[in-house]
Amino acid sequence: MSKCSPQVVTCKAVVCWGMGGPVKVEEIQVEPPKSFEVRVKMLYASVCHTDVIGTKGYPFPLFPRVLGHEGVGVVESTGEEVKDMKEGDLVMPTFIGECYECENCISGKTNLCIKYPVPFSGLMPDDTSRMSIKGQKLYHFFSCSTWSEYMVVNANYVLKLDPSTILPHASFLSCGFSTGFGAAWKEAKIEKGSSVAVLGLGAVGLGAILGAKMQGAAKIIGIDKNERKREKGNAFGMTDFINPDDFDKSISEVVQEFTGGRGVDHCIECTGVASLVNEAIEATKLGTGITIGVGSGNETSMKINCLPLLLGRTLKGSVLGGLKAKSDLPIIAEKCKNKEIQLGELLTHEVPLEDINKVFELLKEPDCVKIAIKI
Repeated sequence: MSKCSPQVVTCKAVVCWGMGGPVKVEEIQVEPPKSFEVRVKMLYASVCHTDVIGTKGYPFPLFPRVLGHEGVGVVESTGEEVKDMKEGDLVMPTFIGECYECENCISGKTNLCIKYPVPFSGLMPDDTSRMSIKGQKLYHFFSCSTWSEYMVVNANYVLKLDPSTILPHASFLSCGFSTGFGAAWKEAKIEKGSSVAVLGLGAVGLGAILGAKMQGAAKIIGIDKNERKREKGNAFGMTDFINPDDFDKSISEVVQEFTGGRGVDHCIECTGVASLVNEAIEATKLGTGITIGVGSGNETSMKINCLPLLLGRTLKGSVLGGLKAKSDLPIIAEKCKNKEIQLGELLTHEVPLEDINKVFELLKEPDCVKIAIKI
Protein backbone atom coordinates (compact mmCIF):
# COMPACT_ATOMS: atom_id res chain seq x y z
CA MET A 1 0.00 0.00 0.00
CA SER A 2 1.31 3.42 -0.89
CA LYS A 3 2.12 5.68 2.05
CA CYS A 4 0.84 8.73 0.23
CA SER A 5 -2.38 9.09 -1.70
CA PRO A 6 -1.81 10.95 -4.98
CA GLN A 7 -5.24 12.52 -4.86
CA VAL A 8 -6.02 16.18 -4.34
CA VAL A 9 -8.79 16.45 -1.74
CA THR A 10 -11.69 18.86 -2.11
CA CYS A 11 -13.05 19.84 1.29
CA LYS A 12 -14.60 22.61 3.35
CA ALA A 13 -12.44 25.20 5.08
CA VAL A 14 -12.77 28.60 6.71
CA VAL A 15 -11.27 31.22 4.43
CA CYS A 16 -10.61 34.83 5.40
CA TRP A 17 -10.50 36.85 2.20
CA GLY A 18 -8.96 40.08 3.39
CA MET A 19 -8.18 42.47 6.22
CA GLY A 20 -11.12 42.44 8.61
CA GLY A 21 -13.01 39.70 6.76
CA PRO A 22 -15.20 38.34 5.38
CA VAL A 23 -14.82 34.87 6.85
CA LYS A 24 -16.60 32.17 4.85
CA VAL A 25 -16.79 28.40 4.69
CA GLU A 26 -15.59 27.55 1.19
CA GLU A 27 -14.74 24.49 -0.86
CA ILE A 28 -10.98 24.34 -1.27
CA GLN A 29 -8.43 21.94 -2.69
CA VAL A 30 -5.76 20.38 -0.47
CA GLU A 31 -2.77 18.74 -2.16
CA PRO A 32 -1.16 15.46 -1.07
CA PRO A 33 1.73 15.71 1.39
CA LYS A 34 5.27 15.95 0.08
CA SER A 35 8.20 13.88 1.39
CA PHE A 36 8.40 15.13 4.99
CA GLU A 37 4.74 16.11 5.37
CA VAL A 38 1.49 14.60 6.61
CA ARG A 39 -2.07 15.29 5.56
CA VAL A 40 -4.44 15.37 8.51
CA LYS A 41 -8.20 14.86 8.56
CA MET A 42 -9.24 17.27 11.28
CA LEU A 43 -11.72 16.11 13.92
CA TYR A 44 -11.92 19.16 16.18
CA ALA A 45 -10.44 22.61 16.22
CA SER A 46 -10.77 25.35 18.81
CA VAL A 47 -10.79 29.12 18.88
CA CYS A 48 -8.00 31.34 20.16
CA HIS A 49 -7.84 35.14 20.27
CA THR A 50 -4.95 34.88 17.82
CA ASP A 51 -7.39 33.50 15.24
CA VAL A 52 -9.60 36.55 15.72
CA ILE A 53 -6.79 39.02 15.17
CA GLY A 54 -5.67 36.80 12.31
CA THR A 55 -8.71 38.11 10.43
CA LYS A 56 -7.19 41.58 10.89
CA GLY A 57 -3.83 40.65 9.39
CA TYR A 58 -1.92 39.31 12.40
CA PRO A 59 0.98 38.54 12.37
CA PHE A 60 1.36 39.59 8.72
CA PRO A 61 -1.43 40.55 6.27
CA LEU A 62 -1.30 37.49 4.00
CA PHE A 63 -4.66 36.86 2.32
CA PRO A 64 -6.67 34.86 1.45
CA ARG A 65 -5.80 32.59 4.35
CA VAL A 66 -7.27 29.51 6.01
CA LEU A 67 -7.55 30.22 9.72
CA GLY A 68 -7.05 28.11 12.83
CA HIS A 69 -3.98 26.93 14.76
CA GLU A 70 -5.49 24.74 17.48
CA GLY A 71 -6.90 21.29 16.80
CA VAL A 72 -6.67 17.51 16.70
CA GLY A 73 -7.18 15.05 13.88
CA VAL A 74 -6.06 11.76 12.37
CA VAL A 75 -3.33 11.19 9.82
CA GLU A 76 -4.90 10.57 6.39
CA SER A 77 -1.68 10.14 4.42
CA THR A 78 2.06 10.69 4.79
CA GLY A 79 5.01 11.59 2.63
CA GLU A 80 7.54 8.85 1.88
CA GLU A 81 10.14 10.20 4.32
CA VAL A 82 7.80 10.25 7.33
CA LYS A 83 8.78 7.30 9.54
CA ASP A 84 7.15 7.95 12.92
CA MET A 85 3.51 8.45 11.89
CA LYS A 86 1.04 6.40 9.89
CA GLU A 87 -2.50 6.56 8.59
CA GLY A 88 -5.02 6.62 11.43
CA ASP A 89 -2.71 8.05 14.12
CA LEU A 90 -4.33 10.65 16.37
CA VAL A 91 -2.25 13.82 16.12
CA MET A 92 -2.12 17.45 17.14
CA PRO A 93 -0.61 20.02 14.77
CA THR A 94 1.62 22.62 16.41
CA PHE A 95 2.99 25.96 15.28
CA ILE A 96 6.43 25.39 16.71
CA GLY A 97 8.89 22.60 15.95
CA GLU A 98 11.69 20.88 17.83
CA CYS A 99 14.76 19.32 16.20
CA TYR A 100 16.68 18.32 19.39
CA GLU A 101 19.93 19.29 17.64
CA CYS A 102 20.17 23.05 17.04
CA GLU A 103 21.87 25.47 19.42
CA ASN A 104 18.56 26.57 20.93
CA CYS A 105 17.15 23.07 21.43
CA ILE A 106 20.36 21.87 23.09
CA SER A 107 20.67 24.94 25.32
CA GLY A 108 17.62 24.20 27.44
CA LYS A 109 17.06 27.97 27.62
CA THR A 110 14.34 28.36 25.00
CA ASN A 111 11.68 26.48 23.07
CA LEU A 112 12.34 28.43 19.87
CA CYS A 113 13.94 25.90 17.54
CA ILE A 114 16.22 27.37 14.88
CA LYS A 115 15.62 24.60 12.35
CA TYR A 116 11.84 24.51 12.77
CA PRO A 117 10.86 28.04 13.83
CA VAL A 118 7.41 29.58 14.22
CA PRO A 119 6.29 29.86 10.56
CA PHE A 120 5.18 33.40 9.75
CA SER A 121 5.37 33.20 5.94
CA GLY A 122 1.98 31.55 5.50
CA LEU A 123 3.70 28.93 3.34
CA MET A 124 5.32 25.54 3.74
CA PRO A 125 9.12 25.33 4.24
CA ASP A 126 9.58 25.10 0.45
CA ASP A 127 7.75 28.45 0.07
CA THR A 128 4.68 26.93 -1.56
CA SER A 129 1.13 26.33 -0.33
CA ARG A 130 -0.75 23.03 -0.19
CA MET A 131 -4.13 24.77 -0.35
CA SER A 132 -5.95 26.58 -3.13
CA ILE A 133 -9.40 27.69 -4.17
CA LYS A 134 -10.33 27.61 -7.84
CA GLY A 135 -6.65 27.77 -8.71
CA GLN A 136 -5.88 30.67 -6.36
CA LYS A 137 -3.23 30.14 -3.69
CA LEU A 138 -4.39 30.11 -0.08
CA TYR A 139 -2.03 31.01 2.75
CA HIS A 140 -1.61 28.72 5.75
CA PHE A 141 -2.10 30.25 9.21
CA PHE A 142 1.23 29.65 10.93
CA SER A 143 1.95 26.02 10.01
CA CYS A 144 -1.51 24.75 10.72
CA SER A 145 -4.81 26.06 9.27
CA THR A 146 -6.86 23.78 11.50
CA TRP A 147 -10.23 25.28 10.52
CA SER A 148 -10.34 22.94 7.55
CA GLU A 149 -11.54 19.38 7.01
CA TYR A 150 -8.06 18.52 5.72
CA MET A 151 -4.71 20.23 6.12
CA VAL A 152 -1.09 19.48 5.26
CA VAL A 153 1.72 20.17 7.70
CA ASN A 154 5.43 19.39 7.96
CA ALA A 155 5.83 16.30 10.14
CA ASN A 156 8.13 18.21 12.50
CA TYR A 157 5.12 20.34 13.48
CA VAL A 158 2.95 17.37 14.46
CA LEU A 159 2.64 15.65 17.84
CA LYS A 160 1.31 12.08 18.00
CA LEU A 161 -1.26 11.59 20.78
CA ASP A 162 -2.38 8.58 22.77
CA PRO A 163 -5.46 7.06 21.07
CA SER A 164 -7.37 7.36 24.38
CA THR A 165 -6.97 11.15 24.43
CA ILE A 166 -10.29 12.83 25.18
CA LEU A 167 -11.82 14.91 22.40
CA PRO A 168 -12.49 17.74 21.83
CA HIS A 169 -10.56 18.91 24.90
CA ALA A 170 -7.19 17.90 23.45
CA SER A 171 -7.40 20.70 20.89
CA PHE A 172 -6.99 23.19 23.75
CA LEU A 173 -3.44 21.92 24.27
CA SER A 174 -2.28 23.33 20.93
CA CYS A 175 -1.94 26.89 22.21
CA GLY A 176 -4.16 28.74 24.69
CA PHE A 177 -4.23 26.68 27.88
CA SER A 178 -0.74 25.31 27.33
CA THR A 179 0.66 28.80 26.79
CA GLY A 180 -0.52 29.92 30.21
CA PHE A 181 0.44 26.69 31.94
CA GLY A 182 3.88 26.77 30.37
CA ALA A 183 4.41 30.41 31.31
CA ALA A 184 4.08 29.45 34.97
CA TRP A 185 6.04 26.20 34.65
CA LYS A 186 8.77 26.83 32.09
CA GLU A 187 9.17 30.60 31.77
CA ALA A 188 8.52 31.98 35.26
CA LYS A 189 9.72 28.76 36.90
CA ILE A 190 7.48 29.59 39.83
CA GLU A 191 8.79 28.32 43.14
CA LYS A 192 6.89 26.87 46.07
CA GLY A 193 5.54 29.58 48.37
CA SER A 194 5.88 32.40 45.84
CA SER A 195 3.28 34.97 44.80
CA VAL A 196 1.81 35.34 41.32
CA ALA A 197 -0.58 37.71 39.56
CA VAL A 198 -2.33 36.75 36.31
CA LEU A 199 -3.84 39.45 34.09
CA GLY A 200 -6.70 38.17 31.94
CA LEU A 201 -8.63 35.03 32.89
CA GLY A 202 -9.40 33.44 29.55
CA ALA A 203 -8.05 30.01 28.68
CA VAL A 204 -4.46 31.30 28.77
CA GLY A 205 -4.90 32.96 32.16
CA LEU A 206 -6.66 29.96 33.67
CA GLY A 207 -3.83 27.78 32.42
CA ALA A 208 -1.37 30.13 34.14
CA ILE A 209 -3.33 29.92 37.39
CA LEU A 210 -3.35 26.13 37.35
CA GLY A 211 0.33 26.06 36.41
CA ALA A 212 1.13 28.36 39.33
CA LYS A 213 -0.90 26.18 41.68
CA MET A 214 0.84 23.00 40.54
CA GLN A 215 4.21 24.73 40.98
CA GLY A 216 3.28 25.42 44.61
CA ALA A 217 2.58 29.17 44.57
CA ALA A 218 1.10 30.36 47.86
CA LYS A 219 -0.70 33.45 46.58
CA ILE A 220 -2.30 33.50 43.12
CA ILE A 221 -4.10 36.71 42.21
CA GLY A 222 -6.42 36.64 39.19
CA ILE A 223 -7.27 39.94 37.51
CA ASP A 224 -10.20 40.44 35.13
CA LYS A 225 -13.05 42.91 34.58
CA ASN A 226 -15.47 40.03 34.01
CA GLU A 227 -16.89 39.17 37.42
CA ARG A 228 -17.96 35.75 36.16
CA LYS A 229 -14.31 34.77 35.83
CA ARG A 230 -14.04 34.73 39.62
CA GLU A 231 -15.68 31.30 39.89
CA LYS A 232 -13.57 29.84 37.08
CA GLY A 233 -10.40 31.24 38.61
CA ASN A 234 -11.23 29.76 41.99
CA ALA A 235 -11.80 26.34 40.38
CA PHE A 236 -8.33 26.43 38.82
CA GLY A 237 -6.52 27.47 42.01
CA MET A 238 -6.80 31.26 42.34
CA THR A 239 -6.54 32.56 45.91
CA ASP A 240 -7.54 36.20 45.30
CA PHE A 241 -9.55 38.04 42.64
CA ILE A 242 -9.26 41.65 41.52
CA ASN A 243 -11.87 43.31 39.35
CA PRO A 244 -10.22 46.61 38.31
CA ASP A 245 -13.65 48.27 38.06
CA ASP A 246 -14.05 47.87 41.83
CA PHE A 247 -11.09 50.14 42.58
CA ASP A 248 -10.14 53.77 41.99
CA LYS A 249 -6.48 52.82 41.86
CA SER A 250 -4.33 51.32 39.16
CA ILE A 251 -4.02 47.54 38.92
CA SER A 252 -0.41 47.64 40.06
CA GLU A 253 -1.34 49.70 43.12
CA VAL A 254 -4.09 47.25 44.06
CA VAL A 255 -1.73 44.27 43.66
CA GLN A 256 0.80 46.05 45.86
CA GLU A 257 -1.93 46.45 48.51
CA PHE A 258 -2.85 42.76 48.26
CA THR A 259 0.79 41.86 48.95
CA GLY A 260 1.56 44.17 51.85
CA GLY A 261 3.18 46.79 49.64
CA ARG A 262 5.81 44.45 48.18
CA GLY A 263 4.28 43.28 44.92
CA VAL A 264 4.29 39.75 43.51
CA ASP A 265 7.24 37.59 42.58
CA HIS A 266 5.80 36.88 39.15
CA CYS A 267 3.18 38.41 36.90
CA ILE A 268 1.84 36.62 33.83
CA GLU A 269 0.28 39.08 31.38
CA CYS A 270 -2.22 37.31 29.12
CA THR A 271 -3.98 40.20 27.34
CA GLY A 272 -1.33 41.79 25.12
CA VAL A 273 -2.74 45.24 25.92
CA ALA A 274 0.13 47.75 26.15
CA SER A 275 -1.14 49.62 29.21
CA LEU A 276 -1.64 46.35 31.08
CA VAL A 277 1.87 45.17 30.27
CA ASN A 278 3.18 48.22 32.11
CA GLU A 279 0.80 47.57 35.00
CA ALA A 280 2.02 43.97 35.15
CA ILE A 281 5.64 45.06 35.40
CA GLU A 282 4.90 47.56 38.18
CA ALA A 283 2.88 44.95 40.09
CA THR A 284 6.02 42.87 40.65
CA LYS A 285 8.63 43.16 43.38
CA LEU A 286 11.32 45.82 43.28
CA GLY A 287 14.64 44.35 42.19
CA THR A 288 13.48 40.79 41.55
CA GLY A 289 10.03 40.85 39.96
CA ILE A 290 9.54 38.94 36.71
CA THR A 291 6.76 39.54 34.19
CA ILE A 292 6.04 37.01 31.45
CA GLY A 293 4.18 38.42 28.45
CA VAL A 294 2.17 35.79 26.56
CA GLY A 295 -0.77 37.84 25.27
CA SER A 296 -1.26 38.62 21.58
CA GLY A 297 -2.80 42.04 21.12
CA ASN A 298 -3.54 44.11 18.04
CA GLU A 299 -0.52 46.31 18.70
CA THR A 300 2.61 45.67 16.67
CA SER A 301 4.55 47.93 19.03
CA MET A 302 4.01 49.35 22.50
CA LYS A 303 5.49 51.92 24.84
CA ILE A 304 7.15 50.40 27.89
CA ASN A 305 7.94 52.51 30.94
CA CYS A 306 11.69 52.19 31.52
CA LEU A 307 12.01 53.14 35.19
CA PRO A 308 10.35 49.99 36.61
CA LEU A 309 12.72 47.88 34.51
CA LEU A 310 15.75 49.92 35.57
CA LEU A 311 14.77 49.14 39.15
CA GLY A 312 15.62 45.49 38.67
CA ARG A 313 12.40 44.09 37.25
CA THR A 314 12.37 41.82 34.19
CA LEU A 315 9.98 41.57 31.24
CA LYS A 316 10.22 38.41 29.14
CA GLY A 317 8.22 37.57 26.03
CA SER A 318 7.15 34.01 25.36
CA VAL A 319 5.73 31.79 22.62
CA LEU A 320 3.64 28.81 23.78
CA GLY A 321 4.69 29.58 27.34
CA GLY A 322 8.21 28.34 26.68
CA LEU A 323 6.99 24.79 26.04
CA LYS A 324 8.87 22.54 23.65
CA ALA A 325 6.35 20.95 21.32
CA LYS A 326 7.63 17.38 21.42
CA SER A 327 9.31 17.29 24.84
CA ASP A 328 6.87 19.23 27.03
CA LEU A 329 3.40 19.01 25.47
CA PRO A 330 3.30 15.21 25.98
CA ILE A 331 3.87 15.80 29.71
CA ILE A 332 0.81 18.05 29.86
CA ALA A 333 -1.17 15.55 27.77
CA GLU A 334 -0.27 12.84 30.29
CA LYS A 335 -1.46 15.04 33.16
CA CYS A 336 -4.76 15.41 31.31
CA LYS A 337 -4.99 11.63 30.87
CA ASN A 338 -4.36 11.16 34.61
CA LYS A 339 -7.00 13.83 35.35
CA GLU A 340 -4.49 16.05 37.13
CA ILE A 341 -5.64 18.63 34.57
CA GLN A 342 -9.34 18.86 33.70
CA LEU A 343 -9.46 20.53 30.29
CA GLY A 344 -13.20 19.92 30.10
CA GLU A 345 -13.64 22.76 32.60
CA LEU A 346 -12.61 25.17 29.85
CA LEU A 347 -15.20 24.05 27.29
CA THR A 348 -18.20 26.39 27.19
CA HIS A 349 -19.45 26.08 23.60
CA GLU A 350 -19.30 23.71 20.63
CA VAL A 351 -20.24 24.67 17.06
CA PRO A 352 -20.06 22.89 13.70
CA LEU A 353 -17.62 24.20 11.09
CA GLU A 354 -20.51 25.47 8.97
CA ASP A 355 -21.50 27.90 11.74
CA ILE A 356 -18.02 29.39 12.12
CA ASN A 357 -19.23 32.98 12.17
CA LYS A 358 -21.14 32.26 15.39
CA VAL A 359 -17.86 31.93 17.25
CA PHE A 360 -17.08 35.62 16.86
CA GLU A 361 -20.33 36.46 18.66
CA LEU A 362 -19.92 33.73 21.28
CA LEU A 363 -16.51 35.14 22.20
CA LYS A 364 -18.25 38.32 23.37
CA GLU A 365 -20.40 36.44 25.88
CA PRO A 366 -19.23 36.81 29.50
CA ASP A 367 -19.35 33.07 30.18
CA CYS A 368 -17.32 32.09 27.13
CA VAL A 369 -13.92 30.53 27.78
CA LYS A 370 -13.20 27.96 25.08
CA ILE A 371 -15.11 27.09 21.90
CA ALA A 372 -14.68 23.72 20.19
CA ILE A 373 -15.33 23.49 16.45
CA LYS A 374 -16.64 20.11 15.25
CA ILE A 375 -15.04 19.48 11.88
